[in-house]
Amino acid sequence: MGRRRKGDAVSGWICLDKPYDLTSTHAVSRVRRAFNAQKAGHAGTLDPLATGILPIALGEATKTVPFLVDADKAYRFTIAWGRATATCDREGETTAQSDVRPSVAEVEAVLPGFVGEISQVPPAYSAIKVGGERAYDLARAGETVELAARTVTIHSARVAEAPDADHVTLEIECGKGTYVRALARDLADRLGACGHVSALRRTRVGGFTEQSAVTLELLEDLGHKARQSEVLLPVETALDDIPELAVTAEDAFRLKQGRSIVLVPRQVEAVKARLKPGSRTVSAMAGGVVVALCEMRAGRLEPSRVFHLDKSGD
Repeated sequence: MGRRRKGDAVSGWICLDKPYDLTSTHAVSRVRRAFNAQKAGHAGTLDPLATGILPIALGEATKTVPFLVDADKAYRFTIAWGRATATCDREGETTAQSDVRPSVAEVEAVLPGFVGEISQVPPAYSAIKVGGERAYDLARAGETVELAARTVTIHSARVAEAPDADHVTLEIECGKGTYVRALARDLADRLGACGHVSALRRTRVGGFTEQSAVTLELLEDLGHKARQSEVLLPVETALDDIPELAVTAEDAFRLKQGRSIVLVPRQVEAVKARLKPGSRTVSAMAGGVVVALCEMRAGRLEPSRVFHLDKSGD
């Protein structure tokens, strides 16, 4: 017999408003303890410097993490002019200084050049692996880290405010893999200035927004009152972009056993009309609860991830 997992079999998502100076890993640990959950994970690391939306998956929701990691994100961040740093944020050592203070008009003039598909070199202080080692570990050890440029997508970028001549605050919406610190570095370079990120907040990850976010303090307070489930979001919250298909109880049973089911032509056409280009993934639902994530092939649904949930979502 397998060893019994410690903790409760709770499943769902927490839209956490991560505080400043806390790692994503520590945030996951505190949420897991608040629920006494058997399993937990997060979708999209936030630096300790950053605050904002950190979706945390519990139990069966961890099976949907890859879909949220790929989701679009939104950030609000402030660039402080005058100093470039090794980490591209305020915590790094100074690498260059300048008296240039770009105006809002100058920033707005170059921003369109950073919208769309762009080539971006990630910061040396990043979690990207180089020869099996994290780039930030190599950089901290004093090694020269050279990372290859990658193509990322920025959907929109705007100046939100400029509180003074030394700072400008921007808001962007972007695809996966975009580094805000690299954007600030490149924007400063384009303007002939030095700059670094002095404040960073993630305001959205896929369908997870500030409106549904909760703080650790609130979550832990609810935990003391055994009411933390009040802020637990359903497993399928991470699957907003995946078309749903209602299946019968008999078909749900087959899918949970790892067996495929046959769709009738009208079901195939209905699903095809809602699939994203290049995607075959369908969310099979029974009684309002996700049963399995499936691949649609030749008129059949083949389960790729099976969920074991009751109607209460845990």
